[in-house]
Amino acid sequence: MHHALFFHGETLHLMPSGALHWPARKTLGVSDLHLGKSERLARRGGTLLPPYETQATLEKLDRDLEHTRAESVICLGDSFDDLAALDGIEEPSRLWLTRLMAGRDWTWITGNHDPGPIDIGGSHRAELKLRPFTFRHIAEPAETAEISGHYHPKARLAGRSKPCFLADANRLILPAYGAYTGGLRCEDPALAGLMAKDALAILTGTRALAIPMPR
Repeated sequence: MHHALFFHGETLHLMPSGALHWPARKTLGVSDLHLGKSERLARRGGTLLPPYETQATLEKLDRDLEHTRAESVICLGDSFDDLAALDGIEEPSRLWLTRLMAGRDWTWITGNHDPGPIDIGGSHRAELKLRPFTFRHIAEPAETAEISGHYHPKARLAGRSKPCFLADANRLILPAYGAYTGGLRCEDPALAGLMAKDALAILTGTRALAIPMPR
């Protein structure tokens, strides 16, 4: 039930979960997991949320890795809700993440929430170039063949708002993969200014559904 996107000579599968599967490279891409968000909010005296978002996100990631048999994973920034979030994640979830990473080439791209390396293994980069693509956290307006995250895009269809991918000829923006992450409407100037007028919004949910990007 994915959406097949032909992008700069490569076929990418945009999955209903919000993950990106690149079959030719056996690679899975996800963005904005925000692991440890409920713990970070509690630690800083913010709104208390049920402490299940890390487990829910890892369950989804586990399913996608099982389904795709991906050998490489690229996390496109804001994987942790801050640099201390990993220390607050319960040990079973930390071990679960370690198990998912085992035997896979795992890249953590730094984001604005997690701007430095986290003590969890894998490689840590500001961006990653895998021809023909550049993977980074925040889109740069002049770039092409760019895959990024950060904005948590959402689009409304039939009165319901859903996380979505945004795609045009130059760039692909992934939705937030984590639970409790919120989102930014496609109509927001920050997104409308980045994406071409013929951009698509590919909604997540039970299936990936492409519509013209709402303006």
